[in-house]
Amino acid sequence: MSEPTSDRTVIADSLGVGVGVGLYGVSFGALATTSGLTVLQACALSLLAFTGASQFAFLGVVASGGAPVTGALTAVLLGVRNTFYGITLAPVLQVKGLRRWATAHVVIDESTAMSVVRTDPRQARLGFYWTGLTIFAIWNLMTLLGALAGERIGDPRTIGLDAAVAAAFLGLLWPRLDSTASRLLALLAAAVALGLVPFTPAGAPIIIGGIVAVLVGLRFVRPTAGSADE
Repeated sequence: MSEPTSDRTVIADSLGVGVGVGLYGVSFGALATTSGLTVLQACALSLLAFTGASQFAFLGVVASGGAPVTGALTAVLLGVRNTFYGITLAPVLQVKGLRRWATAHVVIDESTAMSVVRTDPRQARLGFYWTGLTIFAIWNLMTLLGALAGERIGDPRTIGLDAAVAAAFLGLLWPRLDSTASRLLALLAAAVALGLVPFTPAGAPIIIGGIVAVLVGLRFVRPTAGSADE
């Protein structure tokens, strides 16, 4: 039987994940300002819409000429998964009132993962908060630094950064495609989106492709035993 994990180990692991993911915020800040957002707008997005993939999705729509409302709908569609994370975490975190709202803001992929792998509820809470708050603090700081640097870059096409938003989004998405079903759904969404590009306004293909993937996933994909631990 393995020895129980200490609180110090849980915190160290959480800090490692938090720092590694949080530093990636510099890319969002830089790409945001080179795509036309101001430093204030970039920082507001990281502060108020704190979920990396959704932020990059919003940025991709706006950078391609789509309306901000379309970008927001795309971001919300991607962020729906956090609602299901919250349902899973609620019995463990057991927060109420204003703390519930504050806690919900750091319900993301990494904080959820660092919580659900713990069998001790107290250590599950440690993993959740240390990971979520570390990423939140560093991501927002790095967004500011990246945004200030991005202002100096100017037109991203001059140094080949015009495709960087899509590449950054793919970098965040790829680790989530950890099963055959998720990869097939991603390919389906991409095929639908690409097919709609010539016929729909900017941003709409992403939304429609995502909706199709969600509907197909809900209809045909069934969770397998042990999937929560994968």
